[in-house]
Amino acid sequence: MQIAQMTHERLAEMLGALKLTSMRDQLDRLLGEAARQELTLPDALAMLCERELGRRHERRIEMGLSIAKFPAVRELAVFDYKAQPSLDSKQIKDLTAGRWIGLGETVLLLGPPGVGKTHLAIGLGRAAVSAGYSVLFTQATTLVAGLAKAHAEGRLDDKLGQLAKPKLLIIDELGYLPFDPDAAHLFFQLVSRRYERGSMMITSNRAVGEWGTVFGDPVVATAILDRLLHHSHVITIRGDSYRLKEKRRSGLVRGVGSVGTPGGADGGGEADR
Repeated sequence: MQIAQMTHERLAEMLGALKLTSMRDQLDRLLGEAARQELTLPDALAMLCERELGRRHERRIEMGLSIAKFPAVRELAVFDYKAQPSLDSKQIKDLTAGRWIGLGETVLLLGPPGVGKTHLAIGLGRAAVSAGYSVLFTQATTLVAGLAKAHAEGRLDDKLGQLAKPKLLIIDELGYLPFDPDAAHLFFQLVSRRYERGSMMITSNRAVGEWGTVFGDPVVATAILDRLLHHSHVITIRGDSYRLKEKRRSGLVRGVGSVGTPGGADGGGEADR
């Protein structure tokens, strides 16, 4: 075995032992690139380290997105702000920096069905993952069902502990179905567990003044809102549903006007936006 080959294999072994797997897996290509560019040893080493760090960053994001369980890929870059003039694009851009997550604050995205609340929630969630925050996305109904199941099985505290771990918990479509009293109290326990410890983002088709109806108990609703609104950013989108606009363009729907406030229209979820 030639000395150069032995050196190459030994170098690959050492990179693997140091867990520099990206550098190891691209070793031939990276060394060839360094030779072609006639890099000095410090410059070549810097290039190798940059590629390793870049790949680690990519893997961390891939893992974070997998753990977050987003229902679809939605990017803020393609959000149509012109279709929703009531929305302040600068406010959304400021939220992408993630400072509010570090501070344990809440974001409420309110508006009628189809105006892009879920799109914004997923986009901001993906931005949070890129910024290094752990994120979990869940539908409100799925969340409450999981809490009720854990409560019935005597492991509610463990479930609440799991839901308290992500730096950002995104709860989508709160208010499309009312909670029964037991579910409302379970949701209150979750909000209390995360209060000033972890951030929450909630999308809802109901204005906060209607949450007493959502939770079936004005007292519980007030207690929940007291914690959520203490450190919060409330974004209300007043506009037309993207889906209704498309239907009107095609002539399938006529005479349906713009929906001005949350709770002003019936409809299901908006996971396709």
